[in-house]
Amino acid sequence: MTPQSLLQLTSQKCTTGCSILDRLLYGGIPCDSITEIVAESGSGKTQICLQLSLHAQLPVSHGGLAASSLYLHTEFPFPFRRLHQLCLSFLSSNAHHFPVNDNPCDRIFVQSVHTADHLLEIMSKTDPFIENSKNQVPVRLIVIDSIAALFRSDFDNTPVELKRRSSLFFKISSKLKALAKRFNLAVLVTNQVVDLVGPNEGINGLRIGNLGCLHTSGRRVCPALGLAWANCVNSRLFLSRNEEVIREENEKSNGQSCDFVKKKMRKLYVVFAPHLPESSCEFEITREGLFGVER
Repeated sequence: MTPQSLLQLTSQKCTTGCSILDRLLYGGIPCDSITEIVAESGSGKTQICLQLSLHAQLPVSHGGLAASSLYLHTEFPFPFRRLHQLCLSFLSSNAHHFPVNDNPCDRIFVQSVHTADHLLEIMSKTDPFIENSKNQVPVRLIVIDSIAALFRSDFDNTPVELKRRSSLFFKISSKLKALAKRFNLAVLVTNQVVDLVGPNEGINGLRIGNLGCLHTSGRRVCPALGLAWANCVNSRLFLSRNEEVIREENEKSNGQSCDFVKKKMRKLYVVFAPHLPESSCEFEITREGLFGVER
């Protein structure tokens, strides 16, 4: 038995709510692990987080964790309207799993976070909070959306500040991994991207994971927070968003002018994960949620 097959057998997964995405991820987002989603703004990071928070409440037999979730958000305001919209869609498909007049949003505990130190303070109180939740619907999913926002402006680009920032990375990830192991939690963290300038691949010429460099909206990008943070997560997924010309319309007889019909194409890539091969799939975002597309 290989380490890869052992992880697949022992790690419980939480469904994303889409069979195509679940198939790509070998069942969903794993417990006892930190999974990171990297993307530019408006690519679907928060959509996945909200969707996962709802589907974690499904019975284990249907891919869920039979659990509630703790949603730590650093981007303001929190998208309550979108959450309620997704909740209606979720209930329309899964009403038979819940009592009449039940509201799944009540099992998503939302907490705002303003700084990295504030996050550490909240996490120091998370153990008793999760312990107490066992008497009701236990918390088995933690979402941080997003980690990069906490480090956007509080640190200078000096050796001392960079060292302090790296120290906070390891404190935060160590606490998350300890919680994940103790309570068999799934941990999902979102991260932003920055433009990649220069001829080299990856970060400072170092390739991390399956992709030499990442592309979105016609730009070369790399995950924010650098190599120090990359070493803190177990798996990294990347969401891209690009426009694709699908056909031409109203072409004139002389061929000098035409209108292009463009379509926004979104893709999810596995950048690195101990249990997943290099793979990707298209997805779309609708009123009902985020869903993979088979071509």
